[in-house]
Amino acid sequence: MPAPPPAPPADMDELLARAHGLAGRPLAEVAAGLGLATPADTRREKGWIGQLLETALGASAGSAALPDFPRLGVELKTLPVDARGRPRESTYVCTVPLQGAGFDWATSWVRRKLQCVLWFPVQSETGLALGERRLGMPLLWRPDAEEETLLRRDWEELMDLVCAGRLDEISARHGEVLQIRPKAADSRALTDTVSGEGTTVRTLPRGFYLRAGFTRRIIERHYVVATASAPRD
Repeated sequence: MPAPPPAPPADMDELLARAHGLAGRPLAEVAAGLGLATPADTRREKGWIGQLLETALGASAGSAALPDFPRLGVELKTLPVDARGRPRESTYVCTVPLQGAGFDWATSWVRRKLQCVLWFPVQSETGLALGERRLGMPLLWRPDAEEETLLRRDWEELMDLVCAGRLDEISARHGEVLQIRPKAADSRALTDTVSGEGTTVRTLPRGFYLRAGFTRRIIERHYVVATASAPRD
């Protein structure tokens, strides 16, 4: 039977103390401590690792359009890393507004999501069982002026295309640090957007993602990791 989840942390110190207490522990041990079962893999349980950490740390936002820790304004992001400690994939940020999209970086959901992020590296080597994957040392990150400039520039370029009804022109080449990709693999999961001619059309929902190269640079500034060159995702 699942144990009662911890209450939301009262302040940043309590959140960081909980996060540091999880560092180095395998996922199966964290799950067992909460009375939860560990799936064999995440193919049918996408998001399980993030949900596990949300429960363990006392995140309270659930599915609401708020940071995971609303009182603290902190978003939690897991970061699958390879044996060298480098991110293996891009990081989902939030959905792309396809109707009635505003054009204000200062109040955008991307900016609010990335104002303060608790990054949690997770071992993700090929062949390593899900339950055996260990959590790394968490990192509380706020974008500096240069990082925010890069994010804003990409967001504005991408939203220019979205607002102009040119969503289908967006490809993986757009965006230096931030990109837009289809969010649903199921072709039946369609949503409405406006075409360049101003008509409503059906399309796959899209999401904003941070490129792995961007998160890798964040990690390299704060941890001692291998810095061998990696291809741009």
